[in-house]
Amino acid sequence: MARQATAEKRQRRERGSINPDDIINGAFELAEQVGIDNLSMPLLGKHLGVGVTSIYWYFRKKDELLNAMTDRALRQYVFATPYVEARDWRETLRNHARTMRKTFVGNPILCDLILIRSALSPRAAKLGVQEVEKAIASLVEAGLSPEEAFDTYSAVSVHVRGSVVLQRLREKNMAANEGPADIEDTMTIDAESTPLLALVTEKGHHIGAADERNFEFGLECILGHAERLIEAHKKGAKKTAPRKR
Repeated sequence: MARQATAEKRQRRERGSINPDDIINGAFELAEQVGIDNLSMPLLGKHLGVGVTSIYWYFRKKDELLNAMTDRALRQYVFATPYVEARDWRETLRNHARTMRKTFVGNPILCDLILIRSALSPRAAKLGVQEVEKAIASLVEAGLSPEEAFDTYSAVSVHVRGSVVLQRLREKNMAANEGPADIEDTMTIDAESTPLLALVTEKGHHIGAADERNFEFGLECILGHAERLIEAHKKGAKKTAPRKR
């Protein structure tokens, strides 16, 4: 069942004793208890032990508070995500993708703020763009064209985010007891009418599930395509290189 939107009441603070950082910290604490969807200004006031007007003094509406939370979450996320390095691009990009997924899957609040809500302030958006620029520059140095590097990193990013969001929505549906958890839950698979599907799913494969197996398969497909592009560029460079006299 979904968690009820309740907050433990603290001893009331003195007027003017709270600041924006206190409010943001408290909002993260409360979101861990009730989730981002159920976070509200009155609940936060109760959690912090202040009148709701003290919160509105700094954040006029919930969206402003969520923007501040997202800014902080994005900075923490960028700091925790490893760089892509040109000299070992495939392994570092793979590690980059795996860490992104692990970070978001392990922190539902981070997922809800950055991936599902997707509302960033100009400062946070600039930070995100700078990190993407670094990754693309490394892939160009590794041998991809700027367009290929962009498409490769974009494909990895979409793959990671899609996998995480699907898993997060599955968790939300299960918590609220709303709808099927996976595509397989809506399908009838039996050995007589769908022998191949039955054979494979019996071995632990899942159709359309955001699980580790499907994530790794998709990631390796993207990395393999990028590696073939780099090899093609190397062969082309050798053919066009001037012969020594």
